[in-house]
Amino acid sequence: MNLYLVQHAEAMQEDEDPARSLTGKGMESIRRVAHYASRHLNIDVERIIHSGKKRAIQTAEVLTDEVKPVKGMEQGQEMNPLSGPWGWVENLSQAEENVMLVGHLPHLKRLAALLLCQDESKQFLDFQEGGIISFCRNESGIWVLRWMVTPGIIPV
Repeated sequence: MNLYLVQHAEAMQEDEDPARSLTGKGMESIRRVAHYASRHLNIDVERIIHSGKKRAIQTAEVLTDEVKPVKGMEQGQEMNPLSGPWGWVENLSQAEENVMLVGHLPHLKRLAALLLCQDESKQFLDFQEGGIISFCRNESGIWVLRWMVTPGIIPV
């Protein structure tokens, strides 16, 4: 089973836009990452799940257009910035289909730490806005970090 964790792309500040839409730079960076990932990283997902916040929805829409998940995209539960990650750890431990989660920090950092270290305080991965981190669960149920791609390393 493959899992892809994506922090939403750069969003406007709340005083500029209360809904926190993606900035022009954020939209461009996620388009580049999504295009690169779909062409070069062999991403195959059944569905893309987002938090329901506008910036995550916009990020998920761009990824959906490029990655073309079989079952489309949908809103998930317990994916807000301060949501606890334990429900997702349990769900993912039993999941059979490849999935991409588009969300927020610190939730994604805590989830990744639990998957890799079983300790949410060991947040050693540096998520970046619009970046994708790929994990796989092996036959023994152990989560392994596969690769990471960020807007800064994609050729312009």
